[in-house]
Amino acid sequence: MNDTDNKALNNKTAAVIGGGPAGLMAAEVLAQAGVAVTVYDQMPAVGRKFLLAGRGGLNLTHSEELPAFLGRYGAIDPKLRAAIEALAPAALRAWAEALGQETFVGSSGRVFPKAMKASPLLRAWLRRLATLNVTFAPRHRWTGWDDARKLRFQHGAQETLAAPDVSVLALGGASWPRLGSDARWADILQARGVALAPLKPSNCGFIVPWSDKFRRFEGEPLKRIAITFGARTERGEAVVTREGLEGGIVYALSPYLRDAIGATGEAKIAIDLRPDVSAAALAEKLATVGRKQSLANSLRKAAKLPPVATGLLHESAVTSGKPVASLNVHDLAALIKAVPLRLTGVQPVAGAISTAGGIRFDALDDGFMLKEMPGLFAAGEMLDWEAPTGGYLLQACFATGAAAGRGALKFLEAKAQ
Repeated sequence: MNDTDNKALNNKTAAVIGGGPAGLMAAEVLAQAGVAVTVYDQMPAVGRKFLLAGRGGLNLTHSEELPAFLGRYGAIDPKLRAAIEALAPAALRAWAEALGQETFVGSSGRVFPKAMKASPLLRAWLRRLATLNVTFAPRHRWTGWDDARKLRFQHGAQETLAAPDVSVLALGGASWPRLGSDARWADILQARGVALAPLKPSNCGFIVPWSDKFRRFEGEPLKRIAITFGARTERGEAVVTREGLEGGIVYALSPYLRDAIGATGEAKIAIDLRPDVSAAALAEKLATVGRKQSLANSLRKAAKLPPVATGLLHESAVTSGKPVASLNVHDLAALIKAVPLRLTGVQPVAGAISTAGGIRFDALDDGFMLKEMPGLFAAGEMLDWEAPTGGYLLQACFATGAAAGRGALKFLEAKAQ
């Protein structure tokens, strides 16, 4: 950008609507170029969902090689690919460290700030934005436009208007609405003819018709297991809930499970309670222990199964009609390796970790501007992409926020010529 561009942009204004990672990154890109930026957020302070996401350890991004990293987004749109390539995981780590927040790679390959929490990074980021003269307008809920195309905000009992040169929408998806991501924007944009893919829960839990007896295991983890659905198998940990199953291993399969339930009303999975031990080895150990002890003790000693896993074996008998105690060691070993489970519903989107669907990428140009609404850009979880947990969600939010900011700058530069 040359000096003429800088002088022209110094007289320009931008509204960023939404104070999460995507919105703040767009604000930073614009403000660094000299644009006067105001960040509007309907919550009392910015970054509410970001802070909650980092409460148990902020998973900023992932350290795997970029081709594998990009593969986590499924059939990734070229615009999203370009945005992540422009702000790749290594660049995001460098950005965080420039804020004084050193990062490290965990044993799983996930990247965390050394402070682990989101709050130190957010505080440092807000200090940087303050030096760039970014203005914040909390408790401003965006409600659309008036007849003169001015932005409308509800601020308490009053309505306020704004007429920036460019606007960036970064309002989040439909998950965790109590933190501001309530997807009210969907109706506003649809009314303007913006193409949206239906909003769906992602990285979510699923409903299982547990027996009343098994519900006593609510909150218990199923550790070091594998779940198979069709041709896909994931390993990790799940948690029993009163209504079903959730946890990282379930989240990794959530797009496929959700779509299957949407199509047929159910998804049948198989849970391997001992993925590191073969069925033959399990059968041999079960035979060695024998049935002189109680079944629970036999399973604990021979198969190393905790009570929740043993309970899951018994739960399978509810639908199969074959009591676990009646099985020979080979059939019991086979059951341990593939406990059948029927999922009959999906957790509501409000309780999901993230959202699938949103503004379709074909409604955007390469600069993340809505084709039918010049000067209006969009970023973050509002867009139609989906990724698992593990750093991929935040990475895409940061990257698309930066891309929308760059797109807005190019738009302003073109208008100034």
